[in-house]
Amino acid sequence: MKVIGLAGWSGAGKTTLLTRVIPQLQKRGLRVSVIKHAHHAFDVDVPGKDSWKHREAGAAEVLVSSSQRWALMHELRGAGEPRLPELLAKMSPVDLVVVEGFKREPHRKIEVYRAANEKSLLFPDDPGIVGIATDTAVETTLPTAHLDDIEAVAAMMLKSAISLEDVLAKCEAEG
Repeated sequence: MKVIGLAGWSGAGKTTLLTRVIPQLQKRGLRVSVIKHAHHAFDVDVPGKDSWKHREAGAAEVLVSSSQRWALMHELRGAGEPRLPELLAKMSPVDLVVVEGFKREPHRKIEVYRAANEKSLLFPDDPGIVGIATDTAVETTLPTAHLDDIEAVAAMMLKSAISLEDVLAKCEAEG
């Protein structure tokens, strides 16, 4: 299993880019999973539904299953937010895990940069940035691809991805 991240400021288009890249990766015969970081409270549950009621009642975990999918919700209940290695350990084996967000973790990342966002680039200060997907010219020796060149972005992600074991070792070494 290999891992690559997409990092960038809010509004840069990480999710939009990823939803365009996943089908390209699938065309190459790869099974892809995603770990997405959220900076705010979020809910995958619908208030009033049974699973929501179970979670609201205090259940530590609620697993919902049907013939179409299953989902496991784990409440932290005051515990610290899990780091990337802990979350990666929960993933089923696939060819590639794309980590969206987690820009403070030391794994390899492709920066998603949109000029209209009017934010600074992450790459000069983040040694984990190994490439840039952007809609503007960027002075760098790092590989770059245009946001609309989905094949090039997918190729850059695959070339930059490293094994799960290497990601875990890097995270452990950094802290």
